[in-house]
Amino acid sequence: MKTVGVIGGSGLYGMEGLSGVERVRVGTPWGDPSSELVVGTFADARMAFLPRHGEGHRISPSEINFRANMYAMKAVGAESVVSVSAVGSMKEEIEPGHVVIPDQFIDNTRGRASSFFEGGAVAHVSMADPVCPVLSTLASRTARGCGATVHEGGTYVCIEGPQFSTRAESGLYRRWGADVIGMTAMPEAKLAREAGICYCTIALCTDYDCWNEAHDDVTVADVMETMNRNVAAAKRILAALVPAVSEKRECGCPEALAGSLITPEEHMGEDAKDRLSLFLKSR
Repeated sequence: MKTVGVIGGSGLYGMEGLSGVERVRVGTPWGDPSSELVVGTFADARMAFLPRHGEGHRISPSEINFRANMYAMKAVGAESVVSVSAVGSMKEEIEPGHVVIPDQFIDNTRGRASSFFEGGAVAHVSMADPVCPVLSTLASRTARGCGATVHEGGTYVCIEGPQFSTRAESGLYRRWGADVIGMTAMPEAKLAREAGICYCTIALCTDYDCWNEAHDDVTVADVMETMNRNVAAAKRILAALVPAVSEKRECGCPEALAGSLITPEEHMGEDAKDRLSLFLKSR
């Protein structure tokens, strides 16, 4: 049975139609994931859900153990991961409540560990096209089928947080051509690529950041009010999307590491080989 991973907010707990639910604790070479994984079945698909910020939203974006989270997804057999995240809009036409399926990212974070390959092993995977084209197209089509207003494609600028942007920063990101702004897609997308996992982001727009003078500056209250409405839509989209993900992967994501590993295995230390064995054996 195929396994589809979902990383998102704790509001996605308790999805209707998910049966045989169990909680799975996964240990990783990089420490503990944000939480136990909630694993259950939708029709002919197994879904593994991980609350990115932990139960009760206790983990700041800067404190998320992204490597442990993606490793855990790989360890439970997830070949595809759908990330659900709240974002701010950087364009007038992307309104709060709309869904964006970005196909590009700008990583403006600082100090986050963004690769599995270090400490005796080096790999340079391509990030030119950072999301799976098959999975993202399916996510866009499914979201539209669920009645959402969807913007397919666009650039997600990921900032460190946990503070929102200054007005100067918000204006700069608009000049960069960003469509939405968030705090969690990076380094998720990079790590998924290194792990050979198909990845896409369902970005749920909650506000206009602080660039739009016709609207109030973003506040936590505004974000949570819109996010609570978006959660119901996200659940509908995921309930339709997870069973629709094909078991046969017709993309280049599984082969991302092939030709990207610079360090020959015979030159890796035993610690590095043990730490990376899950990725090396799947090349």
